[in-house]
Amino acid sequence: MIVSLTVFLCGLIWVVGSGEAVQGQTPEPIYLADTVHINLNETPSEIEKASAEETRETLFKEIKKFNQVVYDVKNRYMEEIDTKSLINAGIRGMLEDLDRFSVLMEQRSYEQLMESTSGKYEGLGMEIDSRDDYITIVTPMEGSPAYRKGLKSGDKITKIDSTSTKDMTTADAAKLMRGTAGTSVHLIIKREGISNELDFDVERAVIELKSVNFYGVIDGTDIGYVRLSRFAEETSHELRDAITELDGKGISSLIFDLRSNGGGLLQQAVETAELFVEEGKLVVYTRGKFAESERRLYSQRKPLFPDKPLVVLVNEGTASASEIVSGAIQDWDRGIIMGYQTYGKGLVQQVFPIGAENDVALKLTTAKYYIPSGRCIQKPEKQNKAGHGDEMAETEEETVDSLTISDREVYYTNSGRLVYGGGGILPDVELTHDDVYKPIELALERRGTFFDFAVKQYAEHPDLTTDFEVTNEIVSEFKDFMKEKEFTYKTSLEFSLDELKKAISDEKKDSLYMPALDDFEELITNEKEQDFVHSSNYIEKAIKREITSKIAGQRGIYEEIILKTDKTILEAVKLLQDRDEFTRVLKSGHDRDHVMVEEEKEK
Repeated sequence: MIVSLTVFLCGLIWVVGSGEAVQGQTPEPIYLADTVHINLNETPSEIEKASAEETRETLFKEIKKFNQVVYDVKNRYMEEIDTKSLINAGIRGMLEDLDRFSVLMEQRSYEQLMESTSGKYEGLGMEIDSRDDYITIVTPMEGSPAYRKGLKSGDKITKIDSTSTKDMTTADAAKLMRGTAGTSVHLIIKREGISNELDFDVERAVIELKSVNFYGVIDGTDIGYVRLSRFAEETSHELRDAITELDGKGISSLIFDLRSNGGGLLQQAVETAELFVEEGKLVVYTRGKFAESERRLYSQRKPLFPDKPLVVLVNEGTASASEIVSGAIQDWDRGIIMGYQTYGKGLVQQVFPIGAENDVALKLTTAKYYIPSGRCIQKPEKQNKAGHGDEMAETEEETVDSLTISDREVYYTNSGRLVYGGGGILPDVELTHDDVYKPIELALERRGTFFDFAVKQYAEHPDLTTDFEVTNEIVSEFKDFMKEKEFTYKTSLEFSLDELKKAISDEKKDSLYMPALDDFEELITNEKEQDFVHSSNYIEKAIKREITSKIAGQRGIYEEIILKTDKTILEAVKLLQDRDEFTRVLKSGHDRDHVMVEEEKEK
């Protein structure tokens, strides 16, 4: 065992720069923006080799320590220890002090990464969720086996190949329904409005996950709209098809929606940028530990959409590959970035399959990426390895995002416009958040109450069309539905009141304070009865959204809801329809930033 461990650990020397480990035959490298590449074919530079020579003796000494600990724990600990778990724990320990995106990936995580970047998997093609103790179909993907067989949004899957789904997790259900294309799975379905259960035999197929969720012309305008949710293998092809079709319809301008797009394949980011920027322009470059590792990527084709007005929508969830695209468009003055400051993830990572069985993989940060103006997208942050995951959630203590405009590094676009470094992309037109979800709205969404109500409504009114109105009668039925579902929620005041009651009880002063607390509780109850009224506008829109989804699917949601009510999209439309203002923003730069700089100086 120790011999094999030594071989395994020595194999890792190449990662830190030995240059002497011989690499075997491996697949072509896959480059990603947030997990940059799977590549075991690279040859370390001479600088790396020299550096490794200086530390080789120290490195082998430390490896001996690791070997000794493994040996002692495995052979002398009072209980039996699983060798694989022990080694994986040791690797995680090595990564503990690195950035939070350098992690050991188990096989399932590795497969999910490959699936998200390939955009394909083998299964039935539907989104599912666990609701009311059973697996529920949220939506079948158009054209998928589930869709062709007639499975519907809201259907409850009670059995999968004779296995009950009661209290089953969505992960376990997905595992049962996925499998080799051409094989079948037997489902038992309970559908709203039908008393008996339904049987479906559905043949698995290769399911393609689309990057372009929707594209179309905004009603009443000649403005095109494209929504991109990921950067996978077919992204640039999907975008070319979408933009070509929109251009054929005579659009005068385009809204490119990258909100909440967390990234993906680096090469696809480059190919997406070259749809808009001139041929031969720098899109992104990476820089690691050694100067020789710098790698520059340029647009290599003539742009498909070269000169018509362009607005790119971004928000806090726009990250990595999305920031490369929006940053390149901003730096080459090709379009206007609108929305909210982006996430700020500019790390180059490499994925190394580990071991003969490739059951785990090392995802290691090897460099940072920079956009044409020289800005590094990565937001400075403190260490966070909580959960050893790849999550994008952060706390205020873990990020340095309080830089004032005057503290930021100043950069310039190709035409001389002022832009700022410090992490993420600062939009040319920055919007303000004015939507704060109320507790009742959050609770209704989280529990799927709107979705469940829409399933019931559509079952009772199958002749509904997308132009229906949410009447007072429908709202009244929704209130009854909430009672039927025994819908409850707590406000922040109620949580505070519960804590106060506990403290009073612990102090044994119930008789002294409880009468006053009971009066306070009654006031909260009366106020909660008004919450529905205060949120009536939101509730009506949510009912409209879910029923529209039942009638017309995702396309209906975009055409009837998002393009007509989304405030950011409406702001983009307004800007594109005012060509003088569009030109002013694009040519004169960030007036807002200049003002803020002056304000900071005055302070």
